[in-house]
Amino acid sequence: MTSAGAVDRPKRRVFLFLQGPSSPIFRKIADRLEARGHTCLKINLNVGDQIIWGRKGASNYRGTAADWPAYLEAFIARHGVTDMLLLGEERAYHQAATKVARRRGVAVAIVEMGYLRPDWLTLERDGMSSNSHFPSDPARILAAAAGVPEPDWRKHYSQTFLADASYDLLYNLPNVFLWFLFPHYRRHAIFHPLAEYAGWIRRLLSEKKRNAEAEATVARLLSENAPYFVYPLQLETDFQLRAHSPYLSQKDAIAEVLGSFAAFAANDARLVFKVHPLDNDLIPWRRIVEERAAALGLNGRVFYLDGGNLDTLGEASAGMVTVNSTAGLHALKQGRPVKVLGTAVFDVAGLTDQQPLDAFWRAPQTPQAELANAMFRLLAASIQVRGNLYSRAGTDAGADAIAERLHENSLNQPGAFVDPPPRRKPEKRPRITPPL
Repeated sequence: MTSAGAVDRPKRRVFLFLQGPSSPIFRKIADRLEARGHTCLKINLNVGDQIIWGRKGASNYRGTAADWPAYLEAFIARHGVTDMLLLGEERAYHQAATKVARRRGVAVAIVEMGYLRPDWLTLERDGMSSNSHFPSDPARILAAAAGVPEPDWRKHYSQTFLADASYDLLYNLPNVFLWFLFPHYRRHAIFHPLAEYAGWIRRLLSEKKRNAEAEATVARLLSENAPYFVYPLQLETDFQLRAHSPYLSQKDAIAEVLGSFAAFAANDARLVFKVHPLDNDLIPWRRIVEERAAALGLNGRVFYLDGGNLDTLGEASAGMVTVNSTAGLHALKQGRPVKVLGTAVFDVAGLTDQQPLDAFWRAPQTPQAELANAMFRLLAASIQVRGNLYSRAGTDAGADAIAERLHENSLNQPGAFVDPPPRRKPEKRPRITPPL
């Protein structure tokens, strides 16, 4: 390894693709890598994987989870795999795969939704969040970002909910009805796909009403001369919450935040909970928030939004509390104080508030402008690429950029790879609320 963090690898490499998003982007990345002279292979774990991949070079694994590491070890040796590409390393199959890859000296690249929404994708070497090698030292971030130009922050690519939903159906419905073709496969999601679809249909039918109610609430908050804090809810299925936070459920995080707010926030302060736009409506978050708030005597001080624009809400806020949502980056870009409760790549001294949550409500610390600017420039240059997952132009652009970085072996460059990883996974705390 050089001082810059690059690794010498063969000119012609063998890339193994594991599970990716329900999107054509992995297939397009493989096309571009093979055009550069590399070999691309794929292991399918279910029928949806087969359909979404839709190209040559695939093998089907129909064995058990217990036999998966040995199968993968033999596969890597047989095919001379040099690199592995996957979506989110915290899925059980991927956790086992990354352990095998490191034993075998196989480079691991992680693709995910972008930190810098809406039309960016993440590409990191070895891991994300707690496992990320992105620097956490402010001085190192400032030094690495020196000379890195300001990116074009304008939105380049758009994607629709219809495209997202169509690919999701294409991936999940065959897995539901043709499960017997891969009888030992186990989903990483918490909810059954059909239950999720029922929830989304219910939400779509009420979208207009929910947005109108949210906009009215935001207008009221903006018109009142009282400070308010924002808490963006994350998806219960999100591995940022499941793997990179101290909570066993978001219910526990809600309980902790409300308890702290009741005890330590100013009497005129408000707290606003904002539902994730892709929430499946299977957990009654409104009831959970309102019942806990009422038990703490917070009537009239806690608000619940199921719709509306988070940026508009955040811009006038006194600050944001988050487990580790990328919404925190939006707040930092607006110059708002942010308190992180889990592990996040952007939880950096001088950028986010490092004092205890109890102190945050009374004296929230704003991000240092120079460090914030350096952080965003370095993120964009080193571990983000332009593109999206569900439009033709967005997946073309993302595949071009990801394939080029993989080919050049320039992941986390310039200067955004620290070894060992500077963060760690938080230990899970005992559950403080009843199970869902």
